[in-house]
Formats: sequence, C-alpha cells, structure tokens
Amino acid sequence: MTTTVLHKANGRGHANHGWLDSHHTFSFGSYYNPEAMNFGALRVLNDDVVSGGRGFGRHPHDNMEIISIPLDGDLQHQDSMGNTAIIRKGDIQAMSAGTGIYHSEMNANENEKAKFLQIWIYPNQKNVEPRYDQLTLNLNDRHNRLQQVLSPNEGDEGIWIYQNAWFHMGKLDKDFKTTYQLKGGANNGVYAFVLNGDVRINNQLLNTRDGFGLWDTNSIDILAESDAEILLMEVPMTF
Repeated sequence: MTTTVLHKANGRGHANHGWLDSHHTFSFGSYYNPEAMNFGALRVLNDDVVSGGRGFGRHPHDNMEIISIPLDGDLQHQDSMGNTAIIRKGDIQAMSAGTGIYHSEMNANENEKAKFLQIWIYPNQKNVEPRYDQLTLNLNDRHNRLQQVLSPNEGDEGIWIYQNAWFHMGKLDKDFKTTYQLKGGANNGVYAFVLNGDVRINNQLLNTRDGFGLWDTNSIDILAESDAEILLMEVPMTF
C-alpha cells in the first residue's frame, strides 16, 4: 500500500530576514519540526525570495548535494573551486560539496527580486572531490511532459548528482493526465512540489506550493486540475 505525507503550503516554516524571505518544507535554521525533518535523502527544500543586490555571502558546505533551481530573476554564483556564473530561470545548478567547498549566491540585479528553490540531498558517496555543474534547459520540453532535469547518471538528460535520484519538471495544461513511473526501484519515493496551479496526485488535491510525498509504490498518477507547474523529486527513502 502506498504511504504518503502531505505538507500544505501554509504549514511550512517561514523566516523573513528582510533581504531574504524563505519558506522551509523541512526543518532548517530556526525552524524545527520533528515531523518534517526530511523525505528520505531529500533534506532541504527552501523556497527563497532574495531582495535586489542581496544574497548569501561566502559560506561552507561538505558532504551534501546542493541543487538550485531559479524561478525568477538571476543569481550570481561564486565558489572556492574558481567558478563564477549567473543562473537564470530555465537553468539548474548542482554542486557536490564532498570534502568541502565555500560559495556565495547573490541576486545579480539591484532592482529586482530573485526567486529560487534551494534543495539539499544527502549523497551516496562521502568525501568526493567537490564539483560544480550548471545546465540551461529547454523549457518547451516540459510542456505537457515531465522533463527530466536531474539524474544519477553523467551524460543522461539533465544534470547529475551523487545519489540515486531523478528530478522532473512539468508545465501542464488543465486536464492533462500522465503517470510517472519510478526509476530507482522499491527503495525510492517521490516528493511532488507544486510550483503553481492545482494538481491531483493519486487523488490528493494539491495547490500552489503544497508538497506531497509518496513511497511504497511503483508509479503515481498526475492530473492537472488547472494550468500548473510541478517539480517531482524521486529519491531513496533509506540511504
């Protein structure tokens, strides 16, 4: 029998630092909820809005896969590996922190807000050599389709990380139906996050910024109740 967990948008943790307005699906920073620590290997799902010209100064990470998905605006990235880049809507960025990195992420525009998802996933290998990758995706490839944007396989569609995980994004017209088949075997589950609109997954109605996790299943059924955008994150439930 499929097991599920529902996180409504208005039940998430919230921290407004002035320059940063962040909603936390899972425990993060000063937000602690023992019922929302992680979803398997998915440890952090932060929905961030950064004021113009502001951002996250240089800070360290290790042994974590860090994925950034810009939703609006531009982010300026710099890190201790020597990478400098701008990531924009339609891009996806991944860093394997491994043995340790320092990086900063700043709003590249002074007069516009930047919105992005900050996602952390526990890796399946520790103390790897740190790596950085960034990819510009074809947004047309997610219209009424689940576009693969991340996988465990270098050279596969999308970006890759050190974990048995797959991410897909879809921009769905009202009444569009599809089925997602899990790729990683019986140990994996799927966490769905609705970027906007209304979506029904396995008969559970989800609204904008709701999250819904499912495991002990081989597939999930998706119905767009309105025009909608969705992110599916398939990850191991034990790791």
